[in-house]
Amino acid sequence: MRLSEREFRAMNSVFRRLVQRTVEFPIFRHFDVPVRGMDVLEIGCGTGYGAQFLLGMAPKSYVGIDLMPEQIALARQRRLEAAEFHVQDAADLGRFASAGIDTVVIFGALHHIRAWRQVVAECARVLKIGGWLYVEEPEGAILNFWELLFRWGHPDEPLTLRELRAELASKGFTIRRKRRSIAFGFYAAQKTG
Repeated sequence: MRLSEREFRAMNSVFRRLVQRTVEFPIFRHFDVPVRGMDVLEIGCGTGYGAQFLLGMAPKSYVGIDLMPEQIALARQRRLEAAEFHVQDAADLGRFASAGIDTVVIFGALHHIRAWRQVVAECARVLKIGGWLYVEEPEGAILNFWELLFRWGHPDEPLTLRELRAELASKGFTIRRKRRSIAFGFYAAQKTG
């Protein structure tokens, strides 16, 4: 789904960058998800801030996708020569071959997608056996609270972390590393089936 104007501004704020730099990226590094020499796909790449971080880890290739053309335009303004950015719905990753990606990264974008289960299925399809899916998501209850406060327009029935873990398992993923921080879940899952 498209971000509301309010959430678009919030997700592109200095505060959001601070959280990414001091919380999200350090957890990602601690989980040791393979990036160096890998073909990496980032779902919900936004303005490309995560791309800068991931490119610093020397992937073989990096592709970022986002549903919002405005976000992709901002990502392309970063002029990251080693990155490709595309406007694309994550529920249909048809541009990517089956079993052609080593690592998929989703930094807190899955809860915006009503068809999030289809996104997980598509991640399973495009990842190689042994490939990695890194997902971080807020718990559904915190999304409901944010919705009351900010009226960002999140889906009426946000995903819960328990549903996410169950869906990962049903699509052939084994969670190798996980962490719970306040109302957020961080998962490094490997495609094993």
